[in-house]
Amino acid sequence: MGLDSVRKATLYGLKLTTWLGFLAPLLTRLVIGQAFFLTGRGKLQNIDKIVEFFTGLGIPMPGLNAAFVSRLEYYGGMLLIVGLATRLIALLLSSTMVVALMTADKADFVGAFTGAGEKGLTDVTAFVYLLFLVWLVLHGPGWLSLDALVRRALGIEPATPVPKTA
Repeated sequence: MGLDSVRKATLYGLKLTTWLGFLAPLLTRLVIGQAFFLTGRGKLQNIDKIVEFFTGLGIPMPGLNAAFVSRLEYYGGMLLIVGLATRLIALLLSSTMVVALMTADKADFVGAFTGAGEKGLTDVTAFVYLLFLVWLVLHGPGWLSLDALVRRALGIEPATPVPKTA
């Protein structure tokens, strides 16, 4: 296999990954969106238990916060799935994961972060969710989303989903 063959294979691989690049934000939105939708729905169905849980954690205004977080997760999960207001919703949900790390998952997170515990950072669900949410805030929803459709309709984004390669 000559150098030219390696070059061609490399260029083909880069083109292929460019074309398939839409899958990363799409799959992230679908998985994280479904997770938040389901937890939000569960919280809404058991709001009294969530208020009690938030009270036990020392979260201020537990009733108001339980109502807000439940609805944010429920409706925000739906919005992530379709890719509408993705960056804003991901940012808001990120704040809930920071609170989760500071309260409920604190011992697990500190142990995982310092290497003192039996768990690693990827074992702390709130931390993993936070990473995916921060990635969505920074990267955006991808071209297969309602956000991208709105941007294209407004002429803010080109219609082609794949950037041209050199």
